[in-house]
Amino acid sequence: MLPTALAAQTMDSRARAAAQAAQAKSSDSDALLQNYVTPGMSGQPVTTVDGTKNFTPKLACQKTANLLEVLIQPSATGDIGLVRISRDKDLNGSFDSSSTLPVPVSGICANGIISCSPGTWNQCQYFHWDLDSAQNLSLTPVAMPALSGCACINNSCGSNLVFANLATILKDLGGGMVGALTTADPRIGVAQARINGPVIDYVGAQTTACTSSPTIGQTVYRANPAAIQGDAFALSSTNPVFQALAASPAGAGKAQQLRACTITREVTLKQPTTDDVIARTAGGYATVPGGGGAVDFLMGSPNDNSLNGGSCGLFDFRMTLHVTDPARLISVTLPMFYADDWAQVRIDGTLIAYGPGAWTGPGYPPGACETRRTNYFWPNIDLKPWLTQGDHEIWLRAAVGGGGEAFAQVHADVDTSCTTTEQIVDLCAGYASDPKCLLSQEQVDGVETVRNGVVTGLKPLPQTRLFGNATCTLSLARPFFQRDRIYACVTESAALPTPDLSRGAWIIDHSTATLLADRTQAKDGSITTTTRPFALPAQSPVPACEAICKTRAPKVNTAAAPAGLIASQQNNPNGFDTFYHACDDANQCPAGPGETIISACGCLDDFPEAVVMMQTVRLAGADMICTSAVP
Repeated sequence: MLPTALAAQTMDSRARAAAQAAQAKSSDSDALLQNYVTPGMSGQPVTTVDGTKNFTPKLACQKTANLLEVLIQPSATGDIGLVRISRDKDLNGSFDSSSTLPVPVSGICANGIISCSPGTWNQCQYFHWDLDSAQNLSLTPVAMPALSGCACINNSCGSNLVFANLATILKDLGGGMVGALTTADPRIGVAQARINGPVIDYVGAQTTACTSSPTIGQTVYRANPAAIQGDAFALSSTNPVFQALAASPAGAGKAQQLRACTITREVTLKQPTTDDVIARTAGGYATVPGGGGAVDFLMGSPNDNSLNGGSCGLFDFRMTLHVTDPARLISVTLPMFYADDWAQVRIDGTLIAYGPGAWTGPGYPPGACETRRTNYFWPNIDLKPWLTQGDHEIWLRAAVGGGGEAFAQVHADVDTSCTTTEQIVDLCAGYASDPKCLLSQEQVDGVETVRNGVVTGLKPLPQTRLFGNATCTLSLARPFFQRDRIYACVTESAALPTPDLSRGAWIIDHSTATLLADRTQAKDGSITTTTRPFALPAQSPVPACEAICKTRAPKVNTAAAPAGLIASQQNNPNGFDTFYHACDDANQCPAGPGETIISACGCLDDFPEAVVMMQTVRLAGADMICTSAVP
């Protein structure tokens, strides 16, 4: 609501006055904190934009202006010798606990502190902010890699660093404490940090729920964000208001669904046996496996005088070999056969061997049936040309006079080496080709490459994986093995009528800069067209940009890492912090203490420099990997 005096002003002046009033209340983060966040969190009145009305919101179950107070006192060595912590644990508006740190502070981290021998960076101990059983802030010893964002503050890194950077050090020190508090009790919310000399105060409240227990149901979504979708669906299914809205014309139309899919590299490793390549399925009397993929198939009646042919008898022995994979047959031969007295060997009806004479026909042998001896033959005939995929019959016919025997051997050498089958099973192809679906999340072998539709810049390193077992092993290096994706797809939940845009098209097509045309349709369907003069109000000149200036202030690198102080590893630890300020109404640059103006007020365009900086950070991040291994 605007003051009554504005009613007599022009539209342009009223708009400018409203914009200035709104900007004064919310132009920057400090204004938002002062005018809205702090009073809202602490139960104080919040006023409207024009200041004529106010109300007291209730955003928290309990309110306090004294959540946490931290007082520091540097020592002559540059370390913080005294850190006093005061807390309002029950949020009743007054401090009920006070404690001091048992060690001096030589370095400050985002989640802890470093305590060294005073004035040096020797004999350092590393501590993480934590809460003890009484919910008091405490320090837990940890290894240096467990801390982050560490910086040195004592005399080993420079003189008078604490007082020269008092506000920053107080915020960093207090920020670690607040992080430990809010992690242990998610109900606590911090609205404002106020610095007064060596003291920092935190204004806060219990914001999440009106409960005496820090363990509340809503916080489970922090650890499992996906659960909120199922819970929301369960509640909406029984909520009559939601169901009424969903069934209304406004609720019908387009909806978004999240669809999960995977792209998997499937690797199949198989070590075939001889039976997987060639096997005896009928006839014969023995299969004798050998080493290295060798196998022998035996047929006939080899025992001495096991056959009684009388004056001349014919005996047939048949054996069926099934070939599954002819490509793995290294060799298949007929190394030997024998008979007392005559023998023929056929494969699929084709005669391939005979003896002792030219017995080539289907009848009796051409000579005397009784040869009075066992005749041995070693033809070593190659049988591979006949052994195509499928069943093949080996036929041994013997002619025996009196007592006798017959035998044939088929020998096969088989390739039993491992076989690898690799294929990409893409279950996301349909979503990827659908113009209504956009990639929302992606993880490649556990590395998050896309988050909320934005590429993270992280890429998994090529991996090498082992497949198989002790006798059949394969080492395979590939760029990825599995991609887990989530697509956000727009679906049509109902058919909505196409809006009538004919009137708008008429206005656009027939209006000019000074004439406004219109076309209306009456209830009886009749069309009426009208025209009237049109003019925009005069516009005040608008600046080409918001004038800003660029400054810089000297900065000594005080960062710390597991390897020690970063400054000790640099040729020159002195650098600069760069700042940008919005110029005041007099077009003057409001430079801060110790800052030197680099670029005066004007329309500065440092976009190329910003692009270079962002690209540098992106490329540096692309070379980093996350690991749990200790270097």
